[in-house]
Amino acid sequence: MLTIALVDRVGSGLWASVSVLYFTYVAHLTVAEVGTLAAVAGAVGIAGAPLGGRIADRLPLTRVLLAVQLARALASFALLTTDDYALLLAFSAVGSLGDRASSVLTKLYAARISGPDRVRYQAVHRTIANAGWALGGLAAAAALALGTVTAYQWLLVGDAVSFVGSALMTLRCGEPPSPSRTVATSKDAAVTQKPSNPWRDRTYLAYVATEAVLFLDDAVFKVGLPLWIAHIGNVPHGLAPLLMVLNNVMVVALQVPLARFGATTPAARALLIPLSIAFALGGITMALSATGGTVAATLLLAAAATAFTMAEMLHATVSWELSLALAPDTAQGAYLGVHGLAQSAQRSIGPLAVTAAITTGPIGWTAFGALIALTCMVQHRLVRGRLARTPLSVPPTTVSEH
Repeated sequence: MLTIALVDRVGSGLWASVSVLYFTYVAHLTVAEVGTLAAVAGAVGIAGAPLGGRIADRLPLTRVLLAVQLARALASFALLTTDDYALLLAFSAVGSLGDRASSVLTKLYAARISGPDRVRYQAVHRTIANAGWALGGLAAAAALALGTVTAYQWLLVGDAVSFVGSALMTLRCGEPPSPSRTVATSKDAAVTQKPSNPWRDRTYLAYVATEAVLFLDDAVFKVGLPLWIAHIGNVPHGLAPLLMVLNNVMVVALQVPLARFGATTPAARALLIPLSIAFALGGITMALSATGGTVAATLLLAAAATAFTMAEMLHATVSWELSLALAPDTAQGAYLGVHGLAQSAQRSIGPLAVTAAITTGPIGWTAFGALIALTCMVQHRLVRGRLARTPLSVPPTTVSEH
């Protein structure tokens, strides 16, 4: 599954950085049409996480993931066949739905195959995925130097082929044992237990709500830093992509080593305290960057990027562990699907939150960091009672990796 993650993310890196340009220069859509297409596809994609997780509690996980990867491949290939706006919107929506579903399914696979080592496995998975995304982005940048319609089309083909490759490799992965499905080998059938319903679990829903706030670090790098640099005007605009590189390098270098500090559920919960400090420092240094000269502002923005990247990595570790530790074994897929809504929600509220911080000025960034830091402490208290009653019961298993 780790090799699959690399192939998948390379393809996504090829397409993500050029999708807007493709729809503009190849499909000849207007700015308003491109924006609407992205918004609608993103809205449809929200359903992918809970839908994929719930199905995976009832059917073999690898077969569900195979179907999702093939659907993503077909959606990407289909984009090449038409310039009709309605069809482009429909195909993009299918691709977005599959993208969010596959994210939950790969996390669920990691939980089932790695047992007590799930945090480290997810850290390795995330490191490989980031490396694949970077490779895809570099390849896309090289292809765009040609500036031709054919170059855009081949990047989309590469994206689709990556999903086909991921699907074929998924066929070679062993099916991990599922607590929600007891396989009766003598009859080659499955006895399905009635799973818990995450939509009636108030504690878990409250936890997911706090997660939507903690995922705001994503919006800082995608929207906040570039706009803030343009807004304050005391540093060169070229600093923005360099800070993105810093973020990627730190994640690749440090995500796995940091995972050991959250290897158990109590340790993961304890990380919420340093996580709150990292978010607060990120907000303060962003605010201070508007008050100095070029050198000071550059150093402070680098410090802010470092703090928010540390927050990103610590939160990833905490989130991987708590999202599963709070879920009943018999409904891991359904619960992870609901947890996936936090990231989907962040994609909507994140740009609004960082834009509000920018327009408010230094005080806005200080408040931004403080709000997320406070949410960390709220989550720390929220999960305490639940974890005291929820024993870890994910058994170690061994499944062949390809």
